[in-house]
Amino acid sequence: MAKVHVELPVELLRTAGISFDRLSLEVAKVIALELFREQTVSMGRAAELCGVSVEEFMQFAAHREVPLHYTLQDLESDRKLAADLDL
Repeated sequence: MAKVHVELPVELLRTAGISFDRLSLEVAKVIALELFREQTVSMGRAAELCGVSVEEFMQFAAHREVPLHYTLQDLESDRKLAADLDL
């Protein structure tokens, strides 16, 4: 995967609460979270783009109070799947 280098004001990163010890990962998660929030990518794709597990990304989203976009239709689909699997 190609990478780019950018310069950002330190104050911007501090204000965003981005950890300096894992700067690239933290910035990648913020960008992926915004893509997910805008419904440009799925939760799984957002996690993949920033190189973390779906569980870690879900925790990151919850910490930043971003809803998971789980609809009533999703719930019904999951219930049907569970019933079909005889759980």
